Amino acid sequence: MKIKVAIFFLLLTGGRHFLQAKKITPKEYIQTYKGDAIKEMKRSGVPASITLAQGMLESGYGNSELAKNANNHFGIKCHSSWTGPIYRLDDDKKDECFRKYKTVWQSYRDHSDFLKGSRRYAFLFELKITDYKGWCRGLKKAGYATNKKYATLLIEMVERYDLNRFVLVNKSKNTRRRNKLGNSIKIKDDSENRKNSRLEVEGNDDFEISAGKGLSQIKKSANWINYVEVRKGDTYYSISKRFNISLSRLYKYNECNSDTLLQVGSRVFLQPKRSRGTQKIYIFKSGDTVYRISQKFGIKLKNLYKRNNWREGYRPKEGEEIYLKGKRK
Repeated sequence: MKIKVAIFFLLLTGGRHFLQAKKITPKEYIQTYKGDAIKEMKRSGVPASITLAQGMLESGYGNSELAKNANNHFGIKCHSSWTGPIYRLDDDKKDECFRKYKTVWQSYRDHSDFLKGSRRYAFLFELKITDYKGWCRGLKKAGYATNKKYATLLIEMVERYDLNRFVLVNKSKNTRRRNKLGNSIKIKDDSENRKNSRLEVEGNDDFEISAGKGLSQIKKSANWINYVEVRKGDTYYSISKRFNISLSRLYKYNECNSDTLLQVGSRVFLQPKRSRGTQKIYIFKSGDTVYRISQKFGIKLKNLYKRNNWREGYRPKEGEEIYLKGKRK
């Protein structure tokens, strides 16, 4: 009996060590803590994009010694006002004092209070909650970190993982929707001459696009759907802002979600995709996926599966014929 208990204990503790050794990925970090960041944004006014970016950068996505042993995700040091538990760690100086928390949530809350309660960060709260670049540069200017590239690193973090989407989505819930159903897209041109132009399209969605220079970027697929090609630095958030389309609608049109990463040169549709393409058959190539074909030809995923008699999740083989219109017999 004692042997069985000992074996069970070893398996239990060994499994625990294995879980601790497993590194948290950026995607896992965002999924785990985005709710905390949004709650703090609503409570304190610190943008969720900034909270997540700082947490990811300072804690190495939750894998740093300080994050694991002290639940401190923001590298906040003790300072004279701190009366709680502490954790000693070599940083800029040897054996520096850092704040220790019982939970990560306490770390997130203290981070907001730390920024909100300090005079040197007061000017940040005069910025728009969507101005992540202003916040990143302001944090560096106020001396949050000694790294000269701190602002750049934060900005890259926000843009790489499209963290501003959490600010936009939660902000849009409190704003009035202007989009209506119809048969055309109204394009408001914000260029220097301020001329209004109208683009007639096929479809059943009517929404307003503030285009400016963006108007020239809109292209049409072979089956007459408006889209833009992804450029370096683009995110779903930046595209939604450029064309005044809600982020949730953009995700819906492109059958994706907040975890989907954009690739330079890929298409982002500004309208719903169609049920079929203009050509009948496409030959599946190496590197293709059903989703990429869906985006390439502007065909809804469910229709691709239906036309080819596939079960959802089916992965075609190289050289296989893919029906874009008509139906496989």
